[in-house]
Amino acid sequence: MATGKRAGSRRAASSTPKPHASTLLHIGGVTACVIAWGYLVLSAVDFGSTAKNGNSLAWVLLALAAVGAAASLFVGLMLTLRLLSTLGLTQSDPDGKPVPPRPTGGRRAAR
Repeated sequence: MATGKRAGSRRAASSTPKPHASTLLHIGGVTACVIAWGYLVLSAVDFGSTAKNGNSLAWVLLALAAVGAAASLFVGLMLTLRLLSTLGLTQSDPDGKPVPPRPTGGRRAAR
């Protein structure tokens, strides 16, 4: 092994992400949101068929189930994006803006 000013390991550090508690919480949150979304969609369909038969309270419940399903889907998608960011599959700068792709060929080719 060489010694000197710039001698060091030729191997890069491992960059595989390790599961943390936040990763498991995100996975649990996404799972809960998807299950809640499915239940609310099925109940909205059921309330719709009941409302069609003349029950006026079912229209209110149908609207609440539809809004709840939309909110659950939105939260689930947001948690999915957070999970992908936690796993390192998406990149963003500290402000939360996406990082533009690097130019092919390096900086000189981009000029």
